[in-house]
Amino acid sequence: MSRSVAALVLLAVAPLFAQESPQLKKRGESTKPQAVDKDGLPPEEDKSIAVPVYGFNPLQAQKEINVGNQYFKKGSYRAAAGRFEEATKWNSGEPEAWLRLGEAQEKLKDRKAARTAYSKYLQLAGDSKIADEIRKKLEKLK
Repeated sequence: MSRSVAALVLLAVAPLFAQESPQLKKRGESTKPQAVDKDGLPPEEDKSIAVPVYGFNPLQAQKEINVGNQYFKKGSYRAAAGRFEEATKWNSGEPEAWLRLGEAQEKLKDRKAARTAYSKYLQLAGDSKIADEIRKKLEKLK
């Protein structure tokens, strides 16, 4: 019995000894300091939780619109609205993104957000073929 207890203790303590001390330097390891950001912190390693930085990217905006259209066709209006909103962040001058965002928000019964999106669409494409139809929608949403 004492042998089995000793073996269990050895198994429990062995991983502690296997870990390297952070002060020990491996052979060939660089002593150069780690990269840091403006706050003096190391860069974010998990990219999935990093905050995206938006810039003008019309290709990414079009991709977001295409994916949003697929969600919209399936009836996933919340997901579609999220994609259309992303598209407006990548290219705020894309009228189709604002139009589709307004339609998705209207389906979600968010009248204020739909009005905002439709208004932005009319600012960008006030002379389009469907501008009169969008103006009528805006009147109904008031």
